[in-house]
Amino acid sequence: MTSKERLMLALHKEKPDRVPVTFHQWQQYHLDHFMGGMSALEAFKSMGMDPAIQYLGEMGQFYLPDSDQDAISTPEWKVEGKVVDPNPDAKMMHFTIHTPQGDLTYKTEADPTTTWIIEYLLKRHEDLDLIEKYMPVPKLDKAYVSKLYDEIGDDGILRGFVWLDQGGPWQQACCWMDVQQLIIEAIDNPDWVHHLLEVILERKLRFIQDSLRGAKFDLIETGGGAGSDTVISPAMHREFCLPYDQKLHKALHDAGQMSSYHICGGMMHLIDMIAENGTDAHETLPPAAIGGNITDPNKVREVLGGKVCLVGGMNQHHILTLGTKEEIRAEVRNLFEGYGKDGGYIMSTADHFFDTNPENIRIYAEAARECVY
Repeated sequence: MTSKERLMLALHKEKPDRVPVTFHQWQQYHLDHFMGGMSALEAFKSMGMDPAIQYLGEMGQFYLPDSDQDAISTPEWKVEGKVVDPNPDAKMMHFTIHTPQGDLTYKTEADPTTTWIIEYLLKRHEDLDLIEKYMPVPKLDKAYVSKLYDEIGDDGILRGFVWLDQGGPWQQACCWMDVQQLIIEAIDNPDWVHHLLEVILERKLRFIQDSLRGAKFDLIETGGGAGSDTVISPAMHREFCLPYDQKLHKALHDAGQMSSYHICGGMMHLIDMIAENGTDAHETLPPAAIGGNITDPNKVREVLGGKVCLVGGMNQHHILTLGTKEEIRAEVRNLFEGYGKDGGYIMSTADHFFDTNPENIRIYAEAARECVY
């Protein structure tokens, strides 16, 4: 059975020959520093894993370290990026977006592993008016995506996003406003927050219609950790996440795409809503040790098993990076028995890793290949 067949059977909640084993994005930092500069596809294959390749082009990732080159501009939305500090260990960028009715600004910092926001785009309610009037929606280069998809072939699957920096509307809103401030706004000015989410959703729906319909992806990521129950309450998730997620997933299905709903945080108090939101798969199943609140994989499978494909679960820090061979193998078996024994499960890390010994990855992959149906 090929890796694509194995992964796709699991995504359709079926049993392949064995549990698929992959990562949620193989980060470029690790590829460069630990894998000799291999591509993600080459690295997956070298470890005997099932490649899940993430495509980021034209996805509007404003906050990447090279976003001074990649930002999308039009005559009415002119993005000017200035490198304030080029130090690769603390690269600082200041951005100004010029519109016919005023400017918006935001600032970022980055190191070789990630980028973070130090000044948010939305500072006043009125700033949203400029986004609503002038922010463009790019077009996906479907020809390039098709080329990449064909290059991967049966070796794995190709994953994508719904345009903008994050998959879900609430998570995207948290890229434009600090999450604590957004929570306060949701309490004090819920109508404005709903309008913000509707503006984001409208653009995402337009991108799905114009660019994802007919595009060669196997899986599209939605959601985001800011919607987890370790960040917002279940009541807030039901009001400000669920209805927008449902519309997003329906639009993806109408466009012929499958979705994976991403929660890299607490999910046990939201688990019924995950079953309601219309996603095909759910990730990343983080255990309590790394910020989630899952203590027993069987409890997740009892609610979501057979309804969505489950993806993730491996503690990438304490087990994959710092664990012994015996601990890695034991956790692989625990995850398989808890999440995957009935099928519909893709073993994966619960988040990114950066300094993991490749030998630990090899042990992880070998142990997973022994989990057969």
